[in-house]
Amino acid sequence: MKSLIEKTSDKLVNAFLKNKIIAPIPSKFCKKINEAQKLRKLCESKIKLPVIGFKAAGTGIPLIKKLKEKEPFYATVYSKNVLKNGKSVKINKSTLGIELEVCYKIKRSFFSSKGVMTMRNISKYISHMAPCIEVVGYRQRKKGITSFGDLCSDFGANVKFLIGPQKKYKKINIGNLKTKISNKKNKQIVNGNTNTVYINPLNSLRFVLNKIKRDKKILNKDFWVFTGSSVGVVPINDKGIFTGNIDKLGSVKARII
Repeated sequence: MKSLIEKTSDKLVNAFLKNKIIAPIPSKFCKKINEAQKLRKLCESKIKLPVIGFKAAGTGIPLIKKLKEKEPFYATVYSKNVLKNGKSVKINKSTLGIELEVCYKIKRSFFSSKGVMTMRNISKYISHMAPCIEVVGYRQRKKGITSFGDLCSDFGANVKFLIGPQKKYKKINIGNLKTKISNKKNKQIVNGNTNTVYINPLNSLRFVLNKIKRDKKILNKDFWVFTGSSVGVVPINDKGIFTGNIDKLGSVKARII
């Protein structure tokens, strides 16, 4: 007989692979982050698709405090979840919203590095940076966020990522860049700042790299790290083209259908 966590992971993995929406999973895997992490890791161990990188989630410090958590978490991002700039993303009733973030391309040499990543040594492993849109949502018929466990247990709730034009990495004041995401069709505009992302996106990157190092994740190629939203989770009030802008980095678009 399969255990409850095995049965639950099978259902979630099947939903992920076949783009299906299933009934809500047992609440025991959603309330506490430790239980959610176990389920997420088990699910990821069953997926044999190419990995393109990792995402930070729960990076908003007010949200961390509100939900009484200690830190963000991370999840694996697969190539099937990444689209070219401007491509279409189909949403459903379980879609939570849209986010605007900074993402970094990390050199494969990171995996042979020694010791922990710090704000001083991290730069030598970054090759490029770019603006990114993430569409977030569940593979389950449920809405809202009551804990990090809700997000973590469901693959970090990542549906699709769209990466804008890449720029070669250079040191800039990444912790104080104005950001904006908008939909001209319904005049929806949300302003933000990179300083809302776990102090700043570079610190969020450091957090993720140290976590994947601890978990002994190894890839044989360069990879992306998505550092968390600078505008929070923006509700999708209407379909159409969403444009995200980050000062000094550029713009990225997603067509929501």
